[in-house]
Amino acid sequence: MNNIASILILVFLAITFLQSSQDKLFNWKDNIDWLKEHFAETPLRNQVPLALVNVLILELISGILCVVGAIEIAVNSGRIYGLYGAIFSCITLIMLLFGQRLAKDYDGARTIVLYFIPSVMAVYWLN
Repeated sequence: MNNIASILILVFLAITFLQSSQDKLFNWKDNIDWLKEHFAETPLRNQVPLALVNVLILELISGILCVVGAIEIAVNSGRIYGLYGAIFSCITLIMLLFGQRLAKDYDGARTIVLYFIPSVMAVYWLN
């Protein structure tokens, strides 16, 4: 197991994004209501449902690619799906960070950085 750290980070990202997308799918109305309030004073105030669909799609892509990537590494030491999963994870987190900063939720933005660090590490290791 030469790539155990990469596998662990990919599993971490997969759990993070698949659970988050599952929450968005099954609690859509609650998420929309909360986000409309969260972004009420921003240029995104009228775009919340569309923004949530975009984030949901990116989270699903990120999570699925990370699962496939972890399996690929374990089975044949391949890295391409894991790399794409890590890249999509970074893009998703940057979008979330942008939203949090726009809403002036600096604590929320700080939390996203905690997820961004292992995502960038995965991109570095798998590249």
